[in-house]
Amino acid sequence: MSKEKTIEVPDSFEERIVRLETIVESLEEGEAPLEESLKLFEEGIVLARACQGQLEAARERVTILLESAEGEESGRETSAEEE
Repeated sequence: MSKEKTIEVPDSFEERIVRLETIVESLEEGEAPLEESLKLFEEGIVLARACQGQLEAARERVTILLESAEGEESGRETSAEEE
């Protein structure tokens, strides 16, 4: 039987960053036992990947919005030139 515990990932990006900062500070102090340090490191990796995924999704949304806005702008310019 495995003793692995599921890592709970906070819902919001800001909560994830705060938890990640706490983990980094704890690891930098270097006072945690090896096994605890490994668990913290693993949690940090999970949180970092979750944050990265959320940032990539936000970047895609911004790109789509910008492309949509540029398309509307060029559409307006074309109709203004036709008048």
